[in-house]
Amino acid sequence: MDDIYKTISEPSESVYTEKRSKFIGIALPVTSAEQIKEHLDYYQKKYYDARHVCYAYMLGPERKDFRANDNGEPSGTAGKPILGQINSNELTDILIIVVRYFGGIKLGTSGLIVAYKAAAAEAITNATIIEKTVDEDITVTFEWPFMNDIMRIVKEEEPAIINQSYDMDCEMTLRIRKSLMPRLRERLEKVDSARIEEGV
Repeated sequence: MDDIYKTISEPSESVYTEKRSKFIGIALPVTSAEQIKEHLDYYQKKYYDARHVCYAYMLGPERKDFRANDNGEPSGTAGKPILGQINSNELTDILIIVVRYFGGIKLGTSGLIVAYKAAAAEAITNATIIEKTVDEDITVTFEWPFMNDIMRIVKEEEPAIINQSYDMDCEMTLRIRKSLMPRLRERLEKVDSARIEEGV
């Protein structure tokens, strides 16, 4: 289904050591560029004495908003392998930071790629992967006499009721998975007096 995506439920960490270089992998759930910036600022300060703080992220259910950053490592040896792990696990709304403390022995490009990949993979392994759905909201307005008709549809289609009010007109905001929305909307539109608005 194109309205289900995978992410992680809470932060996780891992430590990977290769030839005395220490790689700390940190996987974080994120939903916006602002959150990513805050996390990067925080970890760059926390690990101010590290040689490199590399990262990759993926945002959004469509998995189109992503970036990889080598932070001074040879091009393609850090950010790309981290992003590769996000991709191979089909994750999104995730930021993975890998902090490197240099141990005095050069790893070479292939060694770096292996180490960054391993640190990112372990951080993901230590995380709890969850599935989320892409949901849409609609607001339906209707007259009181049609309450039973509306409630029957809601009971059968099972959208979440976000809010409801019963003044002159009755109003209900419903949330349901994107793929189920067309059927819900179609059924609601058949109820006399029902008016439907997108979103909230």
